[in-house]
Amino acid sequence: MDLMFWALPLLIFFARVMDVSLGTMRIIFVSKNLKKLAPIVGFFEVFIWINVIGQVMQNVNSIIHYVAYAAGFAAGNYVGIVIEERLAVGHVIARIITKENTEEFIKFLRKEKCGVTVIDAKGKRGDVKILFTVVKRKKLDEIYGAIDKYVPDSFVSVEDVKSVSDEGFLGLPSKRKRFLETFRSLRKGK
Repeated sequence: MDLMFWALPLLIFFARVMDVSLGTMRIIFVSKNLKKLAPIVGFFEVFIWINVIGQVMQNVNSIIHYVAYAAGFAAGNYVGIVIEERLAVGHVIARIITKENTEEFIKFLRKEKCGVTVIDAKGKRGDVKILFTVVKRKKLDEIYGAIDKYVPDSFVSVEDVKSVSDEGFLGLPSKRKRFLETFRSLRKGK
């Protein structure tokens, strides 16, 4: 069999990997409330898909084109997840429940500009502290390293956060308040 026989199925496979990877990223961007990025990614996803499905339909009697399409879909899911893990978009909330002394860990978090809320609580085996911190996903491995160093005997749970407002922690006014303050100062200047 010659190269031309395999060229189109390989093209279908790689194009499908690209469009499904973009689809995975688009879904993640939508879930992270990235309104400007999701539609752009969606455009390219569908543009590639339409071209690929057109090629598959032109070769409707060829099983190899169907296999390339399906294999590209499967591989695209994997590649999309790997890309998303590397990009580490958004924030997560980490809950750390521990009986250990948390002072050094709290100092570390604050030094890293991570807000932390500490709650005294009662666990199954006595008094515990529950620490809540919202961090960028890119910093999560660093936080895990600090947990292992400062409070290694802890229960940790992490979950995605859709959006974060830093108004209370950093004292920065929200976008709306900044807009209103700018508008008021412009009116006063007249």
